[in-house]
Amino acid sequence: MTVTTRALDTADWAASFTEANNTDPEIQAHGKYLTCSYLLDMTDHTFVIQMSRGNVVDIAIDPGPLDVPYQFALRASAETWRNFGVPVPAPMYHGIWAASFQRDMKLEGDILVLMQNLRCITRQIELLRTVGVPV
Repeated sequence: MTVTTRALDTADWAASFTEANNTDPEIQAHGKYLTCSYLLDMTDHTFVIQMSRGNVVDIAIDPGPLDVPYQFALRASAETWRNFGVPVPAPMYHGIWAASFQRDMKLEGDILVLMQNLRCITRQIELLRTVGVPV
């Protein structure tokens, strides 16, 4: 299934994602210890999300390979991310585990950091259903 969505401007997306995260009651309740940086690789664009105590403090847009450090990466095709960014995702696009087992998503880096913050990262991926994706 191919989903047709309008790609957002990357700067607009970063601002929308930051606001959605920083005002989300669930992340604010569970994210007290969510302090890390992680990469979202959407093929067409990459983003390093820098988190501090549950808040997005910066999003580096299309950084070079050595510009911004991160602990782990979520990598998938633009099509996979577009399917994540719809209000009701199709099966196997509803979460990172389903997409990593049945689609082309790859989890790389320090997976311990991902697992320690899994509920908040999962919630951030769910926020893509409301803010969309920039690819």
